[in-house]
Amino acid sequence: MSTSAASAPLPAEPASAARTGGTVTDRFVEANRAYAAEFTDPGTDARPVLRVAIVACMDARLDLHAALGLELGDCHTIRNAGGVVTDDVIRSLTISQRALGTRSVMLVHHTGCGLENLTEEFRHELEMEVGQRPVWAVEAFRDVEQDVRQSMARVRTSPFLLHTDDVRGFVFDVTTGLLREIDPVG
Repeated sequence: MSTSAASAPLPAEPASAARTGGTVTDRFVEANRAYAAEFTDPGTDARPVLRVAIVACMDARLDLHAALGLELGDCHTIRNAGGVVTDDVIRSLTISQRALGTRSVMLVHHTGCGLENLTEEFRHELEMEVGQRPVWAVEAFRDVEQDVRQSMARVRTSPFLLHTDDVRGFVFDVTTGLLREIDPVG
């Protein structure tokens, strides 16, 4: 069975986009107009009030602000496929800490992650399809808890980060909404 994204069927356009004759992005732009009409400048700057950066998966089932009781301005949120601590995540965390004052890092992976069903073969499939091998790694994993531990270790050992003493990792259960903390030692 192929894991290539190109072979996966895409969901149909939402009925609301079809009714308006536009795309999903057109719907977002229209929603933004309504939002902006009621918008009031909160008067905050880029420094998060709670001095925390959260690294999480991009999965659409994770509503971090609701799940963690966060308000606008509370934290920096860095999201990617799997919530993996990549070089770019370290770049963002470094800027978050050194330029914008964060002191804590929270890592949030989740149950049922799509990266559990991929392998590095995905890169080979892409190369065969488009004629160029991606320079990035898929960072697929089989054990979500072990991947959280690896992510914690990557943050804690980065020479670029000033604050690595308060780094904690969790698995969010997408069926119950509960966080489960992962022991870094295992």
